[in-house]
Order: sequence, then structure tokens, then C-alpha cells
Amino acid sequence: MKVSYLWGYLIIVNFYAFYMMYIDKLRAKKGIWRISERKFFALTLLFGSLGVLLGMKFFRHKTRHIKFRFLVPMILIIQIILIILLYKHRIEF
Repeated sequence: MKVSYLWGYLIIVNFYAFYMMYIDKLRAKKGIWRISERKFFALTLLFGSLGVLLGMKFFRHKTRHIKFRFLVPMILIIQIILIILLYKHRIEF
């Protein structure tokens, strides 16, 4: 996989994750149907952890949920380490 594709994917998935946090916050305020926590964790595992974390901080959303407060940053750290290792060892897909 080319580096530009990887960066493009990371930008898109994190923007989408951030946007989903925004939409869910709006829905929470209106008391209407919400986006499932499962979807947020799926986005987190698909390397959207930075977008979810920024959405949590920026919109003050899901910050009381312990699993969000601890798992999302932990997954982000693991993903950063993985990306560094991929670049360091020039591993391609």
C-alpha cells in the first residue's frame, strides 16, 4: 500500500469518526435515535481513534463513559505505535 493511500484513509476515517461524534451529540441533545457505542468502537478499531478522541474532547461527548475515556486513548496509542513500526520497517501491504 502506498503511503499516500494510508494517509488518505486515515484522514477520511478520522474525519468521519469526528463527524459521527458531532451527529450523536446533536441527537443526544434532541433526545432522538442515537449512534450505537458499537459503531464508535468499530470506527476506533478501524484507525478512527483520533477522530473519536477529538470528538469526545471538542464536543464534550461520551466523556463520562469509562470505557470511552480509557479504551479510545489506549487504542490510539497502540495504533500510533503500529504506524511507526510500519514506517520504520517499511512494511507494505
